Amino acid sequence: MNEAATLTVDALHERVDAIFRHAGLNAIQAAALARVIVAGERDACKSHGIYRIEGVLRTVKAGKVKPDAVPTLEAAEGSAIVKVNAQGGFANPAFELGVGEVAERARKHGIAALVVNDGTHFSALWPEVEALTDHGLAALVMCPSYSTVAPAGGKKPLLGTNPFAFGWPRPGKSPYVFDFATSMTARGEIELHRRAGKPLPEGWAIGADGEPTTDPEAALAGAMLPFGGHKGSAIGTMIELLAGIMINDLTSPEALEYLGTTALAPLHGELIVAFSPQAFAAGRPGDPFIRAERLFDAIVGQGARLPSQRRFAARQVSSTEGVSLTAPEMEQLERLHSLGLDAVA
Repeated sequence: MNEAATLTVDALHERVDAIFRHAGLNAIQAAALARVIVAGERDACKSHGIYRIEGVLRTVKAGKVKPDAVPTLEAAEGSAIVKVNAQGGFANPAFELGVGEVAERARKHGIAALVVNDGTHFSALWPEVEALTDHGLAALVMCPSYSTVAPAGGKKPLLGTNPFAFGWPRPGKSPYVFDFATSMTARGEIELHRRAGKPLPEGWAIGADGEPTTDPEAALAGAMLPFGGHKGSAIGTMIELLAGIMINDLTSPEALEYLGTTALAPLHGELIVAFSPQAFAAGRPGDPFIRAERLFDAIVGQGARLPSQRRFAARQVSSTEGVSLTAPEMEQLERLHSLGLDAVA
C-alpha cells in the first residue's frame, strides 16, 4: 500500500511523464502535459493537478486526440500573427512551440497573436500567461470549451466554461495574473464536489429541468451558470467569437457535437495575444512598470489581495519543501502507471 509522500517538483514531473509515455503518448505530448499538471499540484491548484491525468487517458483511449501528434508552426514573414497547428494532439505542446516566436514578434511589433488550431485543450491557462510574462510581455489568453454553461436567462447548456486569463510582468516579482472560467466555477470544481460528496454553493448551476440545484450530480447533468449573470454570458460569447469563429476553429457547441460527451477533453482552438508595455508607452513620459507597481501597491495598501498570490506562495513552499500527496493520490499514480489506458473506462 502506498503511503503519503512529499516529492520534489522534478520527481513528480518524472512520474507523470512516465504515466503518459507508458500510455502511448510521444515525448512531445507527454512532457508538455506533465509540465502543466505538475504546475497545478506545485501551486496547490488541485482541480488542475494530477486529478486531470485520467481525463487525458480517457481522451486518448476514446480516439479523440492523437497521442503521437507533432505540432507545426506557420509564421509568415512580417506578420504579427503566428499560427500553430496542434495536428490533432493536445494544445499544450503546440503553445510551447509557438510561444518564443510570438514573444519575439510582440517585441518587434508591440503586439502579436498566437493562434493554436486543431488542439485538444487541457488544464489551466495561467501557465501560458506566465510563459509570456517571463518574456516581459503582458498577455491575454482565451479559448472556448464544450457546451456546459447556459447563457444568462437560458435553461440549457450552450456556451463553454470559456476560460480567460491575463498577465502583467513585474520585474523582480511574481507577475500579476488572473485566470478564471466565465462560468461561476470551473467544471473540475463541480466534479471535485461530487467526489467529495459535498453540495455546491447556491447559484453555481441548474439541473436538467432548468431549476437551480446544489447537487453536483444534477449540475453535471444540467448546466453551469455564467458568473455575473449577463456580464459573464457576454464575455463567454465574446470568447466563442474570438477564439472559435474568428480563428476558424470549433465553438463550444461544435466541440461537444464532435465529442458526444463532456467526459473527455475538448477539441478546439485557442487565442493568445501578447503586448509589449514598453512599445505601447513609447514616446510618453513615465515607465509603465513603475506606474503599474504604484497601482498594485495601492490595491494591497487597502488590505486587498492580488490574484494568484496564494498560488505563488504555494509555489514557493513546493519549490523548497516539495509537493505533498496523500496515500490515495500516490496509489492512483502507481495504478495509472501500471495499467496505462486500461486504468480508465
